[in-house]
Amino acid sequence: MRRANIMGRVAITTILFIAGSALAMLADGLKPSAATTPGVAEYRLGPDDVIEVFVWKEPELTTTVVVRPDGRISLPLANELEASGKTAAELQQEITARLSKYVVQPMVNVMVKQVNSLKISVLGEVRKPDVYRIKNRVTLLDALAMAGGFTDLARQNKVIVLRNSPGGPLRVKINVKQLVGDDHAAPFYLEPLDTVYVE
Repeated sequence: MRRANIMGRVAITTILFIAGSALAMLADGLKPSAATTPGVAEYRLGPDDVIEVFVWKEPELTTTVVVRPDGRISLPLANELEASGKTAAELQQEITARLSKYVVQPMVNVMVKQVNSLKISVLGEVRKPDVYRIKNRVTLLDALAMAGGFTDLARQNKVIVLRNSPGGPLRVKINVKQLVGDDHAAPFYLEPLDTVYVE
C-alpha cells in the first residue's frame, strides 16, 4: 500500500513537471522574439516619389518610375500597381508575384531614389507662406527660414505646430524668441505633414 502511494506521488509529480514545462514552453512561444518585435517604421511611398525597379538579368523590365498623383505606377508586364502607402519591400513582393507569371523566379529589387512626397506647411505671419517639400529632417527654425522669416506683425512668442498623431490632432505652442535665445535648448524637429502657424 505504501509502495502504491509512493508510485502514485511520483507519477503525479512527473505529470505536474511535464505540464509545467509545457506551459513554460507555450508561454515562451507567445513572447515576441527580437526578430518579430516591430522596430522603427519603414518609409512608406507617396505621390511624386521616384523609385527604381531592378529585375536581375531582365534589362527590359528594369526601369525608374515616378509615383503618380493617384498613387499608382505602371511597369512592363506588371502593369498598374498601387504604390502609395506601401514600403519598398511590400511593393517588391507584389511586383515579384506579378512578374512570376511571365519570368521564371524573377529577382526584383525596389529602391527609393528620391523622396518628394514629404511636405510641411508654413502659414500665417511669414513672408512666403506655402507648402514646402522636405527631403530630410527639418527643425522649426529651418521651416521658418524656408518661408522667408517673420513679417513685422508676427508674434514670435506664439508659434503653433499642428500635428496629426495616432492619438489625434496635437497643438504645440512654441516661443521661438525664447528658443533662439537659449543656447542649451534642443531643436524642435518637425514631422512630415506638420503645419506651422505664426500668429
